[in-house]
Amino acid sequence: MEIDSVLILFAAVGFVAQLIDSALGGGFGIISSSVLIATGVPPASASAGIHVVKVVTAPISGFSHALAGNVDWRLFWRLAIPGVIGAVAGAWLLTGLPIDTAKLLIQIYLGILGIVLILRRPMRHGHHGDPKVVGPLGLAAGFLDSAGGGGWGPIATPNLIIQGAWPRKAVGTVNMAEFLVALASSITFLMALGWETLGRAIIGLLAGAVVAAPLGALLARRLPPGLLVRLVGILLLVTSLAGFAQGIL
Repeated sequence: MEIDSVLILFAAVGFVAQLIDSALGGGFGIISSSVLIATGVPPASASAGIHVVKVVTAPISGFSHALAGNVDWRLFWRLAIPGVIGAVAGAWLLTGLPIDTAKLLIQIYLGILGIVLILRRPMRHGHHGDPKVVGPLGLAAGFLDSAGGGGWGPIATPNLIIQGAWPRKAVGTVNMAEFLVALASSITFLMALGWETLGRAIIGLLAGAVVAAPLGALLARRLPPGLLVRLVGILLLVTSLAGFAQGIL
């Protein structure tokens, strides 16, 4: 039987991207969209396919985090509902308007957040608290996630950590909320573009991501909070630089 190299390639991409996403609270959309667009997939189709994959993988990752005690359910609802509204708006924007400038601003923003997280001093237990700016954060992260082909986790997770949320709770809650955001975004994209926008690459991403989704939750629970914060920061810097490189090339 002939081996489908496209499926294998994207299964590997999906596995690595989802493992990073589940463990660090973001990265699947940005990593996957960069690869899809580099191989010739239109941005709107890439974002649509990625969010369809997330509809399957996000609940696997989210409930794995819930079982590991990584989800703050009150924070979940405060984040998810505005995120859904932002995701719908971002999906409609991407299907109708060019957003090269928006993508550039997103990469700059993510890079700055990454530097802040890498350089910040570790917080003591008493310095952790309930994040205050959650609704606007969810709205912005959902919008930029759909419009930019990824960014829900990289935008929401570090902002929650900076506001005082426990790192593993921020990672787990953002992963759990991602299901509703991805569902809203996928429905909007498919209404505008149709099911034919999905291809073999998306099937490969899904296969790899499903395997990796529960593994990241276990990894996040075992990582020390200070290390987790810095790994999130490194992820943001890498994805930011990758975004710049993609724009230049």
